[in-house]
Amino acid sequence: MKRFLLYILILFFSFANAQVGGERIYNFLNIPPSARQAALGGEIYTLRNDVNQALWNPGIIDESIDNKASVGYINYLTDVNVGSATFAHMINRHFGTLQAGIQYIDYGDFIGADENGVETGDFSSRDLAFSVGYAYQIPRIDLYVGVNGKLISSKIENYTSFGAALDMGVYYFSEDRPYTFTAVVRNLGYQVAPYTDEREDLPFEVAAGASYSVGDVPITWYFTLSNLQKWNLAVPNPSNGKTDLDGNTEEENINFFDNAIRHVVIGAEFFPGKNFNIRMGYNFRRAAELKLTQSRTFAGISAGFGIEMGRIRFDYAFTKYHPVSNTSTFTLIFDLNRRGF
Repeated sequence: MKRFLLYILILFFSFANAQVGGERIYNFLNIPPSARQAALGGEIYTLRNDVNQALWNPGIIDESIDNKASVGYINYLTDVNVGSATFAHMINRHFGTLQAGIQYIDYGDFIGADENGVETGDFSSRDLAFSVGYAYQIPRIDLYVGVNGKLISSKIENYTSFGAALDMGVYYFSEDRPYTFTAVVRNLGYQVAPYTDEREDLPFEVAAGASYSVGDVPITWYFTLSNLQKWNLAVPNPSNGKTDLDGNTEEENINFFDNAIRHVVIGAEFFPGKNFNIRMGYNFRRAAELKLTQSRTFAGISAGFGIEMGRIRFDYAFTKYHPVSNTSTFTLIFDLNRRGF
């Protein structure tokens, strides 16, 4: 066990300077799998009683998601199709709960061409990840420690890749407290079989989150600090540079606040735990990176709702990315412990 923990620490520090954005492979792992998470800003880690949350934070795996199954579909950007399926089952009171999930993305068909521009026919591309998660409650304290193991497969035309990764989460939750806290390490892994001779890095991330339920007011606030493994998330945008009368261009200035705010995601859920609730979120990094200089895009805003009907719950989320591109997320959750419809 000590050797295993030492190995995990070595891997953690070797990835501590990991980059973000388009510099990694298997980035589909960062697409929020459920409508509830997407509506709250896309990067929330403290959603207890949600079987889909275990795909991002294994620390929340407990008896509250026992015998719950979920399927989800995302009409993603440029008609890319994303799907997921999850299920959790409590083995027994002593052992605890296991959760399994599948995440899938189909990028569609593309027209292939050689270096001379001659078409070579159509080809497709897809990514797939299968995960199994488990969490252990430390005796006599309200602290859960969980881990997900992932197997990842990717195909682009006749090129294939295979990888493996771990998610680890520490989660504090008490029935007697209105707040929860968590710290998560995601996508700590290795590209076992690369597309070519060169291996690439996975979308490693360190994040922390919290939630707070406001007294007699039916609202829960969610707060996330994302991408803590890298401080400098902001990059100067050439379109925001200033040019003087002599034609000299001054690059956009990135200050402390510009970097700090890009790590923040906030969300609010109205009437949590009820048969009908409303959710809203704001992702500051998404808003900053997808804004247009002379146009209001409302990027970073997300909203949605949830309706529970007996043993079935339907969740929907609308996410704003760009004036010409939005995303809709649909999730069905089935509570198999309930009888009847």
